[in-house]
Amino acid sequence: MVEFKVVISDSKGNSASREIKDKSAQPILGSKIGDVMDSSVFGFQDGKIKITGGSDKSGTPMRSDLHGGVKKYILMTSSVGARNLDPGERKRKLVRGNLITEEIYQLNCQLIDTNLPEKEIAEPAKTTQ
Repeated sequence: MVEFKVVISDSKGNSASREIKDKSAQPILGSKIGDVMDSSVFGFQDGKIKITGGSDKSGTPMRSDLHGGVKKYILMTSSVGARNLDPGERKRKLVRGNLITEEIYQLNCQLIDTNLPEKEIAEPAKTTQ
């Protein structure tokens, strides 16, 4: 039972949220942050979607520079997963790797290379299952 909450945004600031479950979520497993996929996997007619980030069930953010699907404590300055740090301050924080596994709950994606009208992002394509 794989289930993802996918937040898809475009370059104009519009965003849409989708729930993807079971068989339709299988093509997403094993991909990484930065991968470009066909938008039909996410319920759109044509175009491409780039995976930009995400978080797991406990809210731990994903980082593109940490390989694999593991959770690790890393020493970081102000960047993805660390906010409100003073200049020069570093903290050891828990983050998840860039591989999409069953533990991932939310995926952040960007709609790229598309010819869809503006209101198309708010309305998914009709699929029969």
